[in-house]
Amino acid sequence: MQIRNRKDFASGLMFVAVGLIFSGVATTYNMGTAAKMGPGFFPFWLGLVLAFLGAIVTLSATSKKATEETIPSWDWPSVLWVTGSVVLFGVVLAYLGLILSLFVLVFISAMASHEFHWKGTVINAVILNVIAYIAFVWGLKLQFQVWPSFFTA
Repeated sequence: MQIRNRKDFASGLMFVAVGLIFSGVATTYNMGTAAKMGPGFFPFWLGLVLAFLGAIVTLSATSKKATEETIPSWDWPSVLWVTGSVVLFGVVLAYLGLILSLFVLVFISAMASHEFHWKGTVINAVILNVIAYIAFVWGLKLQFQVWPSFFTA
């Protein structure tokens, strides 16, 4: 068995590992039955499906029909931009509120792209804010600060 597509092989193994971990954690919850599902039922089966699909991707990477591909080296500055933006979002959410925190998240994570454009980033931030507001504030009625306190006071 020769690994021809290293990208697919690595991603398939990652899917298998994540799926099995999710399924394992889901067994700590009440499973219930198919007729009356408990909180662990759906994540358990979803994890198994993910692991199964990962196994298919992993095996297909060893096929003779698979294109030969290697895993490129990581672009560490981009990884740090995206990770830093998520961490900063978590830190400033309580102070800036949802709307401005999402703008910060989108703009800083967009710096990771080698094709950064202001217009696309602004459009992305506005659309993400609209979706987040509709989903979390209107739909789920979550109680967290939407605007900074100095805007509403």
